[in-house]
Amino acid sequence: MTVSFAPHIQDSITINRIMLDVIIALSPALIASLYVHRHYAALVVGVCVASCVFFEWAFEKLLKRKNTVKDLSAVITGMLLAFCLPFDIPLWQAVFGSFVAIIFVKQLFGGLGKNFANPAITARIVMLAAFPATMATWVMPFFDSYLAYKPFANLTSDELSTLPEVFESFMYIHPLSDYLGEASGIALLIGGAYLLFRRVITWHIPAAFIGTVFVLTAITGNQPVFQVFSGGLLLGALFMATDYVTSPLTGTGRVVFGIGAGLLTVLIRLYGTFPEAVSYAILLMNMIVPLINKFTAHRALGEKRSA
Repeated sequence: MTVSFAPHIQDSITINRIMLDVIIALSPALIASLYVHRHYAALVVGVCVASCVFFEWAFEKLLKRKNTVKDLSAVITGMLLAFCLPFDIPLWQAVFGSFVAIIFVKQLFGGLGKNFANPAITARIVMLAAFPATMATWVMPFFDSYLAYKPFANLTSDELSTLPEVFESFMYIHPLSDYLGEASGIALLIGGAYLLFRRVITWHIPAAFIGTVFVLTAITGNQPVFQVFSGGLLLGALFMATDYVTSPLTGTGRVVFGIGAGLLTVLIRLYGTFPEAVSYAILLMNMIVPLINKFTAHRALGEKRSA
């Protein structure tokens, strides 16, 4: 007889299976990016993934920790970071971002399961501060003209009238969101649907996040459909905000998290000057997850609230 502590639950779900599902879910967006950005996308994704895996292996080897490279979490961090970068970014800057994500955000806090924020998002924000020229200026695919990022709040009426059609935003990229992971809205939705089908994520955060952005921009008359399919909202809502480690534990908490992230996204987009808002919104909400967990935790049967 084997005696052990509760809970006595057995399940086939493993970290590797979850991570593999996420990689599969990211594949449609990766294929779309390869189609739009050609070999540049392969270079950036390959460098980010290889760098993240190397830095994780080297750091754990140096500190004589158990090697965790095989759990595939470093691969996902590399893919997500690459999806947050322009396709023509200097590769050494991609390596720098990978270093920040793995060493400073993940490993220095104890490794997988102990990081306070999403590593890819935090690394992207650091890169926006460190390399503003390359992170906010890029070449349009198939063209030679350079484009500089312009906040939605600063667009003129003439520029607003030239925003992409709904179909274009849904299917492929447009000049205001030219990052690798934003090549196709439908590709991201397919990946999100796969994660929901596999029960890797729940509907709470994506629905609350995207729904809040849509409703608020519709009320304020700021192109709600365009807002949903631009600027990394789908990538952030489906793949980053739903990170197990940095999102709330309960359904109610996840809804609160999603609404908060959506509200911050709209406020920053409409009234701020930062290049994109989704990353900042998710990072800020990551920081208050412990507070959300505290106030939305389920009470044990028979438990009474303290006075």
